[in-house]
Amino acid sequence: MNRYPLWKYVVLLVALLVGFIYTLPNFFGEAPAVQVSSAKATVKIDDAVRERVAQALQQASLNPDFVQLEGTSVRARFGDTDTQLKARDTISRALNGATTESPPYVVALNLVSRSPQWLSSLHAFPMYLGLDLRGGVHFLMQVDMKAALTKKAESLTTDLRTALRDKNVRHAGIARDGDDVVVNFRDEATRTQASNLLRDQFPDIAWTPMGEGTDLRLSGALTPKAVIAVQDAAIKQNITTLHNRVNELGVAEPVILQQGRDRVVVQLPGVQDTAKAKEIIGRTATLEMRLVDDGTEARDAVRQNTPLPFGTERFTNSNRPVDDPERDIVVKKQVVVTGDNLNDAQPGFDENHNPSVNLTMDAKGARLMKDMSRENVGKRMAIILFEDGKGEVVTAPYIRSELGNRFSITGSMSAQQASDTALLLRAGSLAAPMKIIEERTIGPSLGKDNIDKGIASVTWGFVAVAIFMCLYYMMFGVFSAIALGFNLLLLLAVLSMMQATLSLPGIAAIALVLGMAIDANVLINERVREELRAGLPPQQAIHAGYERAWATILDSNVTTLIAGLALLAFGSGPIKGFAVVHCLGIVTSMISSVMFSRALVNLWYGRRKRLKSVSIGTVWKPGTTGAAEAAADTAEAN
Repeated sequence: MNRYPLWKYVVLLVALLVGFIYTLPNFFGEAPAVQVSSAKATVKIDDAVRERVAQALQQASLNPDFVQLEGTSVRARFGDTDTQLKARDTISRALNGATTESPPYVVALNLVSRSPQWLSSLHAFPMYLGLDLRGGVHFLMQVDMKAALTKKAESLTTDLRTALRDKNVRHAGIARDGDDVVVNFRDEATRTQASNLLRDQFPDIAWTPMGEGTDLRLSGALTPKAVIAVQDAAIKQNITTLHNRVNELGVAEPVILQQGRDRVVVQLPGVQDTAKAKEIIGRTATLEMRLVDDGTEARDAVRQNTPLPFGTERFTNSNRPVDDPERDIVVKKQVVVTGDNLNDAQPGFDENHNPSVNLTMDAKGARLMKDMSRENVGKRMAIILFEDGKGEVVTAPYIRSELGNRFSITGSMSAQQASDTALLLRAGSLAAPMKIIEERTIGPSLGKDNIDKGIASVTWGFVAVAIFMCLYYMMFGVFSAIALGFNLLLLLAVLSMMQATLSLPGIAAIALVLGMAIDANVLINERVREELRAGLPPQQAIHAGYERAWATILDSNVTTLIAGLALLAFGSGPIKGFAVVHCLGIVTSMISSVMFSRALVNLWYGRRKRLKSVSIGTVWKPGTTGAAEAAADTAEAN
């Protein structure tokens, strides 16, 4: 009756072991480290950079715990801060040389987990610490959605002019009126023809006829759905661009997320230099496409380091090796199109199944590309990315045929290179301007104080609950306290496996989960007491207590989970962090309070065939008084 099959014990034992392993990294603390990341969009961090870092440290007789490539950065961990500082200088000299202005790599001090490599090999990593626990910089940024809509209206003006010209529909001028587009006509027949054409080709625009006589107009305004789509696209591109920019700050886990319709929250844990963070976040980047000058005079000028031909500039293609003669490229100063004309860039494959980058231009860019490519088939076109006033060539493909609003870049590139190039092209600049409307800095000492107080609150809360349960429910209270510890272990393990970011609201949710988890054991223990009062034998009382308490526990936890899911769906920032821990804690508490505590009770009492009493505290039975009441069912059977 009160015995689990062997497989259930095995499952719980495995859960206990997994919980212990994945919770363990959180107790090792952090060690000083040096992080290498890219300072330029065209510079990649790969295994070759990791090898250069390892060799530089070896030559300087500096012994790191490890040097490994993690995502888009290389990290080297050391035993003390003195070695960390020496390593930073050594790595900076090896990668950046004597370059002090616009270095290609950012070499930053950082902190990484001290957990041993065998835990890392099992993908057991500690939880990230949020801004309020580690310290750092917090920005709340406002996206200028009016500028995004204005930019869209300007683009539509060009697109409308091209569409009407292609269909030979005459108009008396196209102008922009705020965020609306107005097309003028001289007769009703032409306006009707244009209205039918524009409604078919531009379904996202609502067209309204206006005027009379010879002053006829069509006024076009974006539909509410299209306005929301433009705003969503602008804020998503800005978030992607911000992610690319903060990598060079050496931030382990930056938080960049949308808040509301037009705001972005940027949290950079561990960063104390507010001025540097603002400089990088507000940096401008532009994209230009120009023709390459492959003439003899230009090639000789590069080879002999002589003055360039008139009207040309020299740029570097950082994707090519240093000794490659094609590394330095001479391009014409005349700009064909800019990044403002680029609508999208996606990686793909050409007709020969080779990796390519598929570009989509707006109407103005398509017209310019068509005119330029028609006259320059067989020549090269350089795509140049400018950051802080300095440009680097992303790629310089040959023009094989006349280009339009959609064309592909192909060549000797891998699928990863095609993906990286597409990312550079579409995320080089902000889709709409942003301004910082709130900023604050949290020091590391305050973060450590928050951690200490958070841990103390959870620890003392756990101890207080455990003492109360042991005193009030005796041995069943001990089982409940052990199950509560299992619940805490399981919750921390799940959060660590998810690589969740722990913040103060998350710690508050953990403390709340402890109280909610023990509530289920209180229901079970009281139900067992009720069955004992009803006169059931101890074994039957235990079985009936767990079975009949389950429905109540399930109902209460489901209703609480619904509230947690509502917080998760509609909340943001700290509220969402609280909701994640809250919902996970409800699931783990149901496992620990019912399954794990039942397993402990079964191990302790299940093997006894003639069980006469159980240690569950005082059971007040009807009809018993005085000392008999106090003694009823408080002692274990021998």
